[in-house]
Amino acid sequence: MNQDISCSGSTLGLLFRQVRDAMWAQMERELAAAGYDLTFSQYVTLKELANGPAGVTELARVAQLHPGAMTRLLDRLEERGIVQRVADPADRRAWRIHMTEAGQSLWTNVSHCGHRVREQAMRGMSDDDRERLTTLLTQVRDNLTPSGS
Repeated sequence: MNQDISCSGSTLGLLFRQVRDAMWAQMERELAAAGYDLTFSQYVTLKELANGPAGVTELARVAQLHPGAMTRLLDRLEERGIVQRVADPADRRAWRIHMTEAGQSLWTNVSHCGHRVREQAMRGMSDDDRERLTTLLTQVRDNLTPSGS
């Protein structure tokens, strides 16, 4: 394959960062425009909890927050009745975070915001292009992720 496009590592890393930042900012704008008082980190946390209960450390990893910041984020969501902490039956020192009925209802509504942002980001791309982009980005991520992480 002819490599006409030259991309240094620093340029590639910067581009990834710019795409991530743009997606996050657009998601926050979309949430605000739809009347939802949620940050991107809260959205990502709810997205993960939509798959079922999770631990604080797991949620912090997904949202790219330190555990202390995740605890504060969960405090705010719990005050709003969106999540609740439940003692982990396998470890009395740990908590499992569950989405409440109100949280599930909220997620049903805000998940549409995420869909709109993804569609905006991939506007003008064919289904094949979208699939290829996702495949290539997954490969880049996996190439840079130490085995077993």
